[in-house]
Amino acid sequence: MTSTRDKIERRLSVAPMMDWTDRHCRFFHRLLAPSALLYTEMVTTGAIIHGDAGRFLAFNPKERPLALQLGGSDPADLAHCARIAQQRGYDEVNLNLGCPSDRVQRGSFGACLMLEPALVADCVAAMLDAVDIPVTVKTRLGVDEHYSYAFISGFVHRLAEAGCKVFIVHARKALLSGLSPKQNRDIPALNYEWVYQLKRESPGLDIVINGGVDSVSAVAGHLAHVDGVMIGRSAYQNPWILAECQQEIFGGTGTVQREDIVRQMTAYINHQVEQGVWVKHISRHMLGLFQGLPGAKAWRRYLSENAYRDDGNTRLLDQALAAMRDVSTGN
Repeated sequence: MTSTRDKIERRLSVAPMMDWTDRHCRFFHRLLAPSALLYTEMVTTGAIIHGDAGRFLAFNPKERPLALQLGGSDPADLAHCARIAQQRGYDEVNLNLGCPSDRVQRGSFGACLMLEPALVADCVAAMLDAVDIPVTVKTRLGVDEHYSYAFISGFVHRLAEAGCKVFIVHARKALLSGLSPKQNRDIPALNYEWVYQLKRESPGLDIVINGGVDSVSAVAGHLAHVDGVMIGRSAYQNPWILAECQQEIFGGTGTVQREDIVRQMTAYINHQVEQGVWVKHISRHMLGLFQGLPGAKAWRRYLSENAYRDDGNTRLLDQALAAMRDVSTGN
């Protein structure tokens, strides 16, 4: 097989976010940032092996390049799921080593795996043996009291020895008790310098930084030190940042307009409604499209109040746009 492990553009990516980055969200984000690498929500190995794999792994080819994030800790199961991902056309498989939720801990995966580097190395090696696409990890800087540069550096080097070449590092530690997953995204202090140091120490590895990135200038600043930037909540709450990053990082002949996105998403909604999808499952991802502009509140309100009234209303976005314009013009 011809290796595809070194062919993915990593300068801009959108984080895997539970209950957020489903296939409709990813299609929307792809319109905004054609060059970004997109990630699925985390899918457990058990869901794929014992559940409805077709439902969990479905995606539109236009979402590519697309990575599947897996949750699990059994090397054989992870290898099996990685093989399925490659067969279904995913461009990368990512192992979740950063989620601190109680449910994930009970499954013995996520951030708690940082305390078992030998097991994680076995998992990575098994996946790499199973597929030809990249196998990457998304990790934190540490866990609980295991928080020092020596700890994260040793962890990264252990996985690099197992063959992992791409590390997405959320620049915070995880606290496994006492904080909710939401609090774990905010309360532990950010430490970008350690992520930069990982890149300086291991220039042959691809280091992608994640955590607290909320502006184009922040993205540009990080790219001076690391190979890529992964945007999380900011990409969801203010999705236009993706279009701005696309223009800043990759350039192009012109910037897409928000109204263009509305038209393309309306066509997408028409097709999805024909497949039995409810409009509200798509429109919820678009609430922040006009964030910061006159009429943005009217856009959000119209979608929030009307998406649930008619599951097949394919004109919802146009109606919300009209409501926004009425407010902006004072009608």
